[in-house]
Amino acid sequence: MVKGEMSPDWTPWSLHKHNHVLIKFAVIILLMGLSFRLLFSHSGVFVPISDSPSAADPSMMAGLGFVRKREKCDLSVGEWIPNPSGPHYTNDTCTIVEPHQNCMKNGRPDTGYLYWKWKPRDCDLPMFNAKEFLETMRNKAWALIGDSISRNHVQSLVCLLSKVEQAVEIYHDKEYRSKTWRFPSYNFTLSVIWSPFLVQADIFEDMNGVSSKDIQLHLDTLDNKWTRQFHKYDYIIIAGGKWFLKTAIYYEKRRIIGCHYCPGKNITEVGFEFAYKKALHLVLRHIISTKYKGVVFLRTSTPDHFENGEWWSGGTCDRTVPFRDGQMDLRDVDRVMRDIELEVFGEAVSFGSKKGMKMRLLDTTHISFMRPDGHPGPYRQFQPFAINKTAKVQNDCLHWCLPGPIDSWSDVVMEMLRRG
Repeated sequence: MVKGEMSPDWTPWSLHKHNHVLIKFAVIILLMGLSFRLLFSHSGVFVPISDSPSAADPSMMAGLGFVRKREKCDLSVGEWIPNPSGPHYTNDTCTIVEPHQNCMKNGRPDTGYLYWKWKPRDCDLPMFNAKEFLETMRNKAWALIGDSISRNHVQSLVCLLSKVEQAVEIYHDKEYRSKTWRFPSYNFTLSVIWSPFLVQADIFEDMNGVSSKDIQLHLDTLDNKWTRQFHKYDYIIIAGGKWFLKTAIYYEKRRIIGCHYCPGKNITEVGFEFAYKKALHLVLRHIISTKYKGVVFLRTSTPDHFENGEWWSGGTCDRTVPFRDGQMDLRDVDRVMRDIELEVFGEAVSFGSKKGMKMRLLDTTHISFMRPDGHPGPYRQFQPFAINKTAKVQNDCLHWCLPGPIDSWSDVVMEMLRRG
């Protein structure tokens, strides 16, 4: 010991006492270490805490279900990367693909859009595991509530799960817009409830979208198509979207309070933003007030990719590869819708968390925006150019081919479930 560093009371007796204390301290540390090892061993298997969950034994992951904590990152920010393995299913292996989304059967000549996967910027995103999903969701029920994009989404999920078991359709409404499927071996049910505005709406459109009268939207009354049954589901995914951009007259207490795009009428123009925010607020407040025990996902709206026009004015979408990051900017209308969704969801979480609500944001806006190549385009109809190679046909640049980019939404959903 360096002279001058010795304390005034350092004596042989204190040295002996100090050594004795050190020995006791070492024994205590050893015993604590052994206890910690025994306490946190799992059935005799010790998993080092430095191991990332993605490196864990897949069989162990399946056995543990969705309880393992994953590395945290923003799943909605990233890029589309090549995926040589291609889609989980085809239009031959999944029999529920609707004609309008059956791009391969309808004659789409390119297939490159099938060979991409979503890669978040700061973490890995495992591909959807149908077996793991069904095992974990045994005896449970899901419902997707919204418009035709929700129907597109649910059909994608049914197709992904068909790798393990074919679903049995057990219900459909008169227009075949709301449906329920059951996976018998797992007693798992999956439904889509068609409610494009989520609030009560008087819609005067035929199945081709041709209107005979302006939509009448009641912003203080929820659509009972979903409110009378959502409580029976363990998980619900709610989404608004493009229907709010249609011309509509807004009502509260059965009185007109404004409109969106109603030129020539003596009604105050308040804009779709007003109605969209009111509707989402009403929806989430209602769910919270009912003390719903399941998990609520709010899915953000998805951009369309019409170029050189819109749905009704000759717009097309003929790109064949994803956008690169920064290549294009989100349109103002899509940015406004997403901002409303984030604002309303944030307020709902702040209020709902105090009541024990389980609420999650399924942010698909950027993921979808990056895929202008994934839509049916002219191939929403069978062999559109078989007779005339230059025929003018209506394009669908809003919905998604099946299989297609929308399948990656389930990759994100499953990872969110794994994270708890």
